[in-house]
Amino acid sequence: MEEHFCFDQRLGISIPNLEMEWSQYSEETQQAILFHWEQIRGSIPDRIAELENSINQKQAQLSNESNFKTSCELNSEIAELASIINDLWLWYRANQTVSEKMHN
Repeated sequence: MEEHFCFDQRLGISIPNLEMEWSQYSEETQQAILFHWEQIRGSIPDRIAELENSINQKQAQLSNESNFKTSCELNSEIAELASIINDLWLWYRANQTVSEKMHN
C-alpha cells in the first residue's frame, strides 16, 4: 500500500497520493489503503506532541535570547512549527470521516 502514499518531509508523515478516483479502486484495495491510513493517522498526535516539545524548547531559548536577529529566527521557526501542527490537525480531522467509514 506504500505506493498509494508519499512521505511529506515537512509534515514528517506519509500522506495519501491516489492516482485514480476512489471509486475506481477495488473494495479490497480501498480497505487496504484505509487500514494503512488509519495506522498513519494514529501517529499524528505523537508527531504533534514532538513538534510542541520543539516549540516549547524554542520558546525557552527565546525568553533568554538578547540578540535580535536570533530572536527573529527563533520566532520564525516557532511559527513554522505551529503551521506544521495546524496542517497535521487538518489531515487528522479531514480524514476522520474516511476512517469512520472503514469501521462501519
